[in-house]
Amino acid sequence: MVRKLGEKIMNDIREKHTFVICAYKESRYLEECIISLKKQTVKSNILMITSTPNTFISDMSQKYKIPLIVNEGEGGIVQDWNFGYSQCKTPYVTIAHQDDVYFKDYARRAVSFLEKAKKPLIYFSDYCEIREGKKIVDNQLLKMKRLLLSPLKIKVFQNSRFVRRRSLALGDGICCPAVTFATQNLPKQVFTVHFRSDEDWEAWERLSKMKGTFAYDSTMQMGHRIHEESETSIIIGDNARSQEDYEMYCKFWPKWIAKLLVNVYSKSQDSNKTR
Repeated sequence: MVRKLGEKIMNDIREKHTFVICAYKESRYLEECIISLKKQTVKSNILMITSTPNTFISDMSQKYKIPLIVNEGEGGIVQDWNFGYSQCKTPYVTIAHQDDVYFKDYARRAVSFLEKAKKPLIYFSDYCEIREGKKIVDNQLLKMKRLLLSPLKIKVFQNSRFVRRRSLALGDGICCPAVTFATQNLPKQVFTVHFRSDEDWEAWERLSKMKGTFAYDSTMQMGHRIHEESETSIIIGDNARSQEDYEMYCKFWPKWIAKLLVNVYSKSQDSNKTR
């Protein structure tokens, strides 16, 4: 009887949640990401998509028996995220970034939080950084992001469009790979092809206007890897982010305030540099 109940619960989760891995070129961290998804306490569907098909990605797909779908349309970070999102049939979807790892209770907590919300939009958890194989749980950037999100620890504020927008108005506290989407309450395409770096912040800004819940889990449920080859590090290194940050701040503030905030926020991003 216990076994049957356990199987039913597991099947229910697989019907509800999917991890879709966006694989790109030949990341040496891809396998670690896959293993973290396979080790979840509650098993979910796992898919892999890519716009850069190669033997390495195919071998990883076959080794771990993960369906691989090739994006034969326009490639790119946002394009791949949207493509992966569109391939999932479950009501809850996590776009897993190939360099990152998910702690064993991530899927269970994501589904639990979303199921408890009346009209969920997204779930997102706290996270740590991973640098040279070590977990960094506290630094300037992480402190700032937790401060930005602190009002959302109060459940009633998670449903407030005003509070959500005030939280986002000072910076992007939400870690993109830590997000699970409630697809039935969201647009068919969550991300817009426009930015190189702030594509996720732009998405949260749009979703914050919608009626529903931003389900914030203040416990640490995943690790975001910082390394020289990551797109975030490359963008910050060539200073392409400042203009995008300014454009985002202008969605919340007059231009003169936006300029001041860009200077403050850009300094906090030094934590994302690998050197």
